Amino acid sequence: MSTSTEQTRDVMNHHLDAFTTNQGADAIVRDYDEHAILYTPDCVYRGVDEIRHFFETFLDNLPKQAREVFRMHSEEAHGEVGYIAWSVGELVPLGTDTFVIKDDKIVQQTYAAHICPLQP
Repeated sequence: MSTSTEQTRDVMNHHLDAFTTNQGADAIVRDYDEHAILYTPDCVYRGVDEIRHFFETFLDNLPKQAREVFRMHSEEAHGEVGYIAWSVGELVPLGTDTFVIKDDKIVQQTYAAHICPLQP
């Protein structure tokens, strides 16, 4: 069964909502297939447990004001592939994610962000 553009958008929107409304790592990883792969500049995370660990660390290191200044710049989907470009104020002037979604689950994702050092 192929994934429609609408299904891809629905999964992406749920994933983003779990992040922006501070639902935590468990809510975020509900969108992932148990064998999903997350590619980041520093590491490749395989499976839900490793991906959960990535998000726990990511959320623990996120400044408190980050969700308030989070902005979506573009969101595209075509079939089972989705793409977002976003920013978090001056801390992250550019972040991107690409998703491959099958059967209403993220099976692969790339993540990259230009993170600036916090000013004292």
